[in-house]
Amino acid sequence: MSGWTLRTRLTVLYGGLFLLAGATLLALTYVLVQHSLTGRSESSTTIGGSVGGADPPSLTYSSLGDQVRADALHTLLTQGTLALVAVGAVAIGLGWLIAERVLRPLHQITETARRVAGSSLHERIALTGPRGEIKKLADTFDSMLERLDRSFDSQRRFVANASHELRTPLAINRTLLEVALRRPGAPPQVRDLGENLLAVNARHERLIDGLLTLARSEQAVTVREPIDLADIARHVADQKGTQVTTDLAPAPTAGDPILLERVAQNLVKNALDYNTADGWVSVTTATRDGRAELIVRNTGPLVPAYEIPGLFEPFRRLHDRVASDGGTGLGLSIVRSVARAHGGDVAARPRPGGGLEVTVTLPRAGSPQTS
Repeated sequence: MSGWTLRTRLTVLYGGLFLLAGATLLALTYVLVQHSLTGRSESSTTIGGSVGGADPPSLTYSSLGDQVRADALHTLLTQGTLALVAVGAVAIGLGWLIAERVLRPLHQITETARRVAGSSLHERIALTGPRGEIKKLADTFDSMLERLDRSFDSQRRFVANASHELRTPLAINRTLLEVALRRPGAPPQVRDLGENLLAVNARHERLIDGLLTLARSEQAVTVREPIDLADIARHVADQKGTQVTTDLAPAPTAGDPILLERVAQNLVKNALDYNTADGWVSVTTATRDGRAELIVRNTGPLVPAYEIPGLFEPFRRLHDRVASDGGTGLGLSIVRSVARAHGGDVAARPRPGGGLEVTVTLPRAGSPQTS
């Protein structure tokens, strides 16, 4: 019974209880009727009469009464069993329908939870009907979603607002540094310091831009335009020249072109940054099992399998590389957030000999997830 659905279990329980109660009632009726017929048989009398002036032997109805009683009990048992089976079948059918009716609100809760897990926290169950245990469960679930939605929205607004506020002083710092470096007669020490500060400022700007993209990608996608992942991958690969090889088959999907292009850019940049000097990077697009795929492979250092889940967390990089490598630790986090916001997902696995294979899967254009 471990593999049975709740509806099946309830139906079996209803049917089993009905059949048990019916069998008990039939057995009790059988005992009572048998007792009643036995009492009447014991009170029967013998009948005598004379034929042709002679006294005939006494005639008793005891044997005839035993036969009638046996036939009556047999008929009661067989017909009662057939009736019990017939009514039991009807009861099981009604139990199946009733179980579906009782579990319908639970199915609604499950579907809402599935949509929430796959897209956003804006979904609500909004179960109608009389207030009972299931209605209380649905209302509690809606309250939980409301609080989570407010919490995540507040977090995203904070990140977005903080990023916007930080962009202005960073832009001012960059301008002042560039003006200072253009001054004639600036000492070499000042130029070195200015260039280092510009590099730090540029990294901070990339970090702010990454935080803005991450905050945006974790919201519901409002732009869903038909787009081919092959076109995006080709555009990104062409920007890198001969450093990237491609094998691009049509992979139609729908979504925000800017965010999807950012996915390809992050994957290719990550593959190039974490590569060996004589290594290679390949980009592949395809359609498999009704899903559009973007696959980026590269050579590079060996990546333990247990470290891969951490690579998709914000500010996590392979072997905790120092900040001077120019990365922000948000590249794969943005990829995952964008993919999930579009109803897809991302997975990575180490390549034998070193490097990674990162696969982004998205719903194919025209599927329910993209409509």
